[in-house]
Amino acid sequence: MRTVKLLATFLSVLLLSAPSMASGDPWIGALAPDFRLQDQQGQWHQLSDYRGRWVVLYFYPKDGTPGCTVEARNFRDTQAEFARMGVQVIGVSLDDVKSHKVFAETEQLTFPILSDSERKAAEAYKVLGGFGPVRYTRRETFVIDPEGTIVQHYGSVDAETHARQLLADLPKWMQSGL
Repeated sequence: MRTVKLLATFLSVLLLSAPSMASGDPWIGALAPDFRLQDQQGQWHQLSDYRGRWVVLYFYPKDGTPGCTVEARNFRDTQAEFARMGVQVIGVSLDDVKSHKVFAETEQLTFPILSDSERKAAEAYKVLGGFGPVRYTRRETFVIDPEGTIVQHYGSVDAETHARQLLADLPKWMQSGL
C-alpha cells in the first residue's frame, strides 16, 4: 500500500510539473511579473503598459561596460527591424536614471532603458546577481507575448550576437500564435 501511495504522489508531481519540464525552463508559459520603473528620461513604464505588443525585456549588468555597450549598440542598430515586427525592446539594469541618461545619450539609444535601482524587477525575474556587496543584474532576456506571457527565456546571452538571434527566433513564436 505504501508503494502505491508513493507512486501516486510521484505521478501527481510529474503531471503537475509537465509544462515546465517540457520546456526545461519554468519561466516558459508563466505570466511575466509587472514592474513600475523609470527610463533614461525619468518617464515611468509598467510592463502592463505594453499589453497587446510583443516585448523583448533584456536585463544587463552595468551601463558603459564593454559587454553591455556592445549589446545596447546591437539593439540600437537593429531597432528598426524590431519595430517593423511590432516588438518593443526594453533594457533594465540596477543603474540609476542619471547613469541611464548618460549611457543612452552616449550610445544614441532609442529604446527605453529602465532603472531598477531598488532591485524589485531583478528580484521578481530572478536575475539579481553579485558577489559580496556588489549587486548587478545578470545578462538574461525574456520574450513576452501580447497577453503578458513569457514565451522564451534566454538565461545565457552572447552580447555580440543576441539582438540578431532574437530577430531570427521571434517569428516562430509570433507565427505560432504563442
